Amino acid sequence: MNKAELHRELYDLQDLKYRDMQIKIIPTINPESVIGVRTPELRRMAKDILKAGNYKGFLEQLPHKYFEENQLQAFIISGIKDLNECMEELEKFLPYVDNWATCDQMSPKIFRKHKEVLPAHIKDWIDSEKIYTVRFGVGMLMEHFLDDDFDPLYPEMVAKIRSEEYYVNMMIAWYFATALAKQYESVLPYIEEKRLDDWTHNKAIQKSVESRRITEEQKLYLKSLKVVR
Repeated sequence: MNKAELHRELYDLQDLKYRDMQIKIIPTINPESVIGVRTPELRRMAKDILKAGNYKGFLEQLPHKYFEENQLQAFIISGIKDLNECMEELEKFLPYVDNWATCDQMSPKIFRKHKEVLPAHIKDWIDSEKIYTVRFGVGMLMEHFLDDDFDPLYPEMVAKIRSEEYYVNMMIAWYFATALAKQYESVLPYIEEKRLDDWTHNKAIQKSVESRRITEEQKLYLKSLKVVR
């Protein structure tokens, strides 16, 4: 894939108002790296690139210049159908992920068919020193292991994470809020026993209370467990 041609195609799809909005909501990225291409267009491009089969060269051209290139990489990896290839490309890319959007929108479809291999990788990801690698690991636990494949060991893994990073702690809070909606009885002790740091604890309660999947009675009880500073 020719980089110059790719950049021209991205600029042809530029939406300046959308670019300005993205710069505001993704503060960790360099504003000059944002072209302003809407996500559906990037997903379409990634699908076309995967279909053509000429994506290998692009995936190897790290680090990328533009945010949209990172988004394309995330979407291409998410669509790779071979598990080993997908995991190999994911591991190469994760250290370069520098924002919540690329992190959260990268979700390999092949993982749904091979959940048995994920826990070992997730353990490595959440032990990483890279902010968005940790966030990605917690996100994969939230996406794949809060329903039939839930195991009490998983919230234990998340509760042990300690970080000063907002985007890590926000994902932990999101995980526990979702876990309360899906596995209330199993996860409630983490809130009752205040197993999270105060900020993450309160944020998890806030997000739970905002959820329609939590009963009014549960919401009242969760509110009573907030840490008052």
